[in-house]
Amino acid sequence: MFSNRWGMRSACQNFYPGLLVLLCWPAGAQTPAPAAPASSPAAPPVYAGSEACQPCHEDIYNAFQKNPHQVVDSQKRRGWEGKACESCHGPGGAHAASADKAAIVNPAHLPAEQADRDCLKCHLNQPTHIGRIQSSHAKNEVACTACHSIHANGPNGLVARKMPAVNELCASCHTAVWAEFQRPYKHRLPEGAMSCVDCHNPHGSIFQVNTQSYSANEPGCFRCHGNLRGPFTFEHAPVRLEGCGSCHEPHGSANPRMLARAEVRFVCLECHANLPAQGVIKNPPALGGVPPSFHDLFSPQFQNCTVCHIKVHGSYVNQDLLK
Repeated sequence: MFSNRWGMRSACQNFYPGLLVLLCWPAGAQTPAPAAPASSPAAPPVYAGSEACQPCHEDIYNAFQKNPHQVVDSQKRRGWEGKACESCHGPGGAHAASADKAAIVNPAHLPAEQADRDCLKCHLNQPTHIGRIQSSHAKNEVACTACHSIHANGPNGLVARKMPAVNELCASCHTAVWAEFQRPYKHRLPEGAMSCVDCHNPHGSIFQVNTQSYSANEPGCFRCHGNLRGPFTFEHAPVRLEGCGSCHEPHGSANPRMLARAEVRFVCLECHANLPAQGVIKNPPALGGVPPSFHDLFSPQFQNCTVCHIKVHGSYVNQDLLK
């Protein structure tokens, strides 16, 4: 009955359509698995627009109209026209439809790296933020949202502007530094005459501890203390190489002139005591590096170095900084 199965269908095959497949399938071969249905491409994210946020977030929406970030609503070039909220929070179509918190991005709950990446989409190439990626705040995982209130409005909303508000914000993390400003000799931050950002750039700097720069690449101290800037014909090396912090404590000190030591001579002797003295050292000991070594520190007239070396920051006329 099956001798002519290649040329015609037998009577049995008319009743059993799968019989031909079973007879012709090679021995030992495996039956192929049915092909999986083709997966449909992921649906593109749906943007709802800023107006869709108003019914549930009316207070935030109204405050945002006076916020500097509101200008994003008019940025056609970036493609955010009418979608300022979603420029930071991501597509809000699913969130608007379900009111599910998991369907929207909240930068305040993101890791610092991801939150910063969101802000740097717009702020990366701005001069004030150019060092943000390498700054100590970024390395210590302090996000932009830790200091900036994104939705707030007013002069001290998005960023603290008044000096007491800036100092309070910085002191909330830098408690040890703020304690130094309670010492007798200090910069006048507690009085509100200065702020931390007068000396530090919170977004990053070419100097250590985010110190502000002055006149392109000089320490920010010279912004106020320009008379000590130079360039001097005869420079005091620490001023040029180590900066003001080699002798002064910039946040506050128990010593006059915010010096690092209680007496001027002890500040000087940190460097000058190890200079070689010429000749035989007699009793009482004499310290100093310029022969003859006549600086007898047991004598009161030599105990205050700045009585003679008055130009300790640098001199135009004398290599010993005497005038």
